[in-house]
Amino acid sequence: MAETTVDSTRNADGTVNWSSDAAKRSRRRRYGADTRLKIYGLTAIIIAVGVLGILLATLIIDGRTAFVQTRVTVDIFVDPELVDPENIERGNFRQIVLDSIASKYPELEDPADVRTARNILTNNAHFMVRDEVVANPSLIGQTFEIVIPASDPFDQLNKGVIDRDLPEDRRRVNDFEIALFDELVEQGRISTPLNWGLITNSDSRFPELAGLRGAIVGSFYLLLVTFLISFPVGIAAAVYLEEFAPKNRWTGLIEVNINNLAAVPSIVFGLLGLAVFINFIGLPRSAPLVGGMVLSLMTLPTMIIVTRAALKQVPPSIREGGYGVGASKHQVVMHHVLPLAIPGILTGTIIGLAQALGETAPLLLIGMNAFVPGDPGGLTDASTALPTQIFIWADSPERGFVAKTSAGILVLLGFLITMNAVAIYLRRRLERTW
Repeated sequence: MAETTVDSTRNADGTVNWSSDAAKRSRRRRYGADTRLKIYGLTAIIIAVGVLGILLATLIIDGRTAFVQTRVTVDIFVDPELVDPENIERGNFRQIVLDSIASKYPELEDPADVRTARNILTNNAHFMVRDEVVANPSLIGQTFEIVIPASDPFDQLNKGVIDRDLPEDRRRVNDFEIALFDELVEQGRISTPLNWGLITNSDSRFPELAGLRGAIVGSFYLLLVTFLISFPVGIAAAVYLEEFAPKNRWTGLIEVNINNLAAVPSIVFGLLGLAVFINFIGLPRSAPLVGGMVLSLMTLPTMIIVTRAALKQVPPSIREGGYGVGASKHQVVMHHVLPLAIPGILTGTIIGLAQALGETAPLLLIGMNAFVPGDPGGLTDASTALPTQIFIWADSPERGFVAKTSAGILVLLGFLITMNAVAIYLRRRLERTW
């Protein structure tokens, strides 16, 4: 007669015997698996936060020096023999600056040494003096005080980026230049205020004068064009597909392509913009108009997907109630469904614009990485954007642009965080629960 096998986890009546050894081992395995899963998740979060912290700390350490600037207070004598009151802009302000520097170092007899002392100031110092005299012609024949940014090597020296203790042949400034700079420090003519020029100046070949204003204005125009195209087109397409389009193979094909376009690398859209908007249509290169059109193509799939998701979240009872009072399909959608979906649509729009703000590859392909020293005056003027400006600075050999690059990234992150915070606020402020 065969032996009957008894399950050690069950009682004779078939109920589970939770106090058996097998049941206890099973519980320990389950609890152990749960604990390991929690540990894995917590470890992943710690690693992610740690990497993000290292990234932010590196950016702050490298970019903090760009938020302050070394400035030199200089007494300038405007020699009437070098400036014609009838044509001030043609005056020899370069010589005026050189003579004023020479008067501060009477011990320097060699003109080459005087020019070395002049190099403590930014190369555009004579333009700054000229602008002051043009704004106030009464300064001709007078001595006035002006604060001028120091050139990049001395700016780095003052901030401690250049190590004084290194051998002279390994420094950008020699001992003689350091002695000249230290003399100005002893006279109290060196200050290190906040560098507002990082925001208020446009790009420059000189790190001490370079700023982000032109890139910020260009990014504003880019987002304006992107919003004006992608917002109405994206909402209209989403409303049609979700509320009006028949469910057949053609609309299914469109939906599949929209989902696929959302995953296409951004550089492909840049190639499309280069081929169609610039080479075929003939729109100007480096223009915010072209950049905004390219970015709108990139954000449209995301906008459509987000809008459709927001429309789906509106309860069917809203539609049924509209139909119950005799409203047409169009009235139900426009007067009931769409207004209730606006919070989700706005959130998706802002997140899509934030994504467009951080894109670099499409803008590089349409030429928005050119050196543009001024602000764009319109949608068709040459311009840069924040990401491409950071790219330009990262490719520059001057030491001062290293800090500028990190500072530019921090400014860009600030804009992105602000836009995402606004999206979260609008979502919580406007959303409704049913």
